[in-house]
Amino acid sequence: MSEGRQLVEIAPDYSDPPVKGGVTIHQGALVVMEGGLAVPGKTATNLTAVGFALKTVKNTGADGSVTVPCKRGTFRLFNQGADAVTAGDISKDCFVVDDQTVAKTNGTNTRSVAGKVIAIDAAGVFVRVGY
Repeated sequence: MSEGRQLVEIAPDYSDPPVKGGVTIHQGALVVMEGGLAVPGKTATNLTAVGFALKTVKNTGADGSVTVPCKRGTFRLFNQGADAVTAGDISKDCFVVDDQTVAKTNGTNTRSVAGKVIAIDAAGVFVRVGY
């Protein structure tokens, strides 16, 4: 660099991705990107987990006509009983079942990565999402 420049910064733990048309994302839901648009977490491949919805957003318009404020971080999700994450999975990936549940495996290549397992307690799995 031959001269100074103005730095432009955004809050590192927040994003506002565009929402798919006809979709409602509830506050606290795990948000994933599908084809460049935000949708609630679900069982599917090729999704990217971006964070958790900070408010409920209903897009009754076209794709991308509204955004959803999301926060990256480590939050508790429910543990899929039939494919439960265990203490041995700490620091490993876990997988999206729906917008509030994760599982230990990719469900025979039907689920996308939710994030890293950080801790487990009786109420669920703490997952680091969006990094």
